[in-house]
Amino acid sequence: VTDPPYGLGERWQGGTWGAQPMYADARRWDAEVVVELPALVERFTRAIVWGGNYYSLPPSRCWLSWVKVPPMDTMADFELAWTSLERNAKSWSGHRNQDGARLHPTQKPLGLLRWCLGFVPDGIILDPFCGSGTTLVAAKDLGRKAIGVEIDERYAEIAAKRLSQEVLPFAAGGAK
Repeated sequence: VTDPPYGLGERWQGGTWGAQPMYADARRWDAEVVVELPALVERFTRAIVWGGNYYSLPPSRCWLSWVKVPPMDTMADFELAWTSLERNAKSWSGHRNQDGARLHPTQKPLGLLRWCLGFVPDGIILDPFCGSGTTLVAAKDLGRKAIGVEIDERYAEIAAKRLSQEVLPFAAGGAK
């Protein structure tokens, strides 16, 4: 269950919200799609990839949709998640910032991720693009085990703080 960069870069749009520094940073790290993602997803029996419509993934009969309320002229009204699930497509409606101020520019609502985890009932949850850790928090809230990977140290720190865990330093030779 993950939400990788979509490759929008400078194509991000918006009114005054688009000028916020948080989104300037997002334009940098969201400049290209993650080329390895399709090969990574194929290794899992149950996968949910937000923004999967931006990738060359196999056909899916179960797309998930987050219908954002209220609609805004300068933002998308919904987002799609590709899945490898064998079930009918489903949608979830919810506010964009129902959890308060965002800690990450593409942060998803906690309720949305709890809903997603209900589609993958057993096993460890992996989020290789965990950002501020919403998937990990949802898993923890549901008593599930989860592993998150985040390349940006600032967001890894935010995720760890949200999970009330200490981030251990990592060196090329292993953990210190």
